[in-house]
Amino acid sequence: MTSRLSSPSPGLLLLGRVAAAVFGGYALAAAVALFLAAVLPTGRAEAVVGGMQFSFAVHALAVVWAFSPVALSRVWAGLLLPAVVLAGLGWALRGAGA
Repeated sequence: MTSRLSSPSPGLLLLGRVAAAVFGGYALAAAVALFLAAVLPTGRAEAVVGGMQFSFAVHALAVVWAFSPVALSRVWAGLLLPAVVLAGLGWALRGAGA
């Protein structure tokens, strides 16, 4: 006897990947922008703009990663763990610059 909860429907798996692409990608892109704004050796405004510009490429790569043929839990971990680390580092280093 198998349980219906052991294997999610394809629609739920797709919804999970779309959520990972949108929300996980946004979290990672925002964390990268925050980190780069804290560490780029330029003026504050230029560092913020540079971080934001690079975050668009990061979000695009996150979308590709979200729909790659790996487990959904690995996709979420691959997006959220680096986002937490980079956001923490960016937050800690934000006052270390100028």
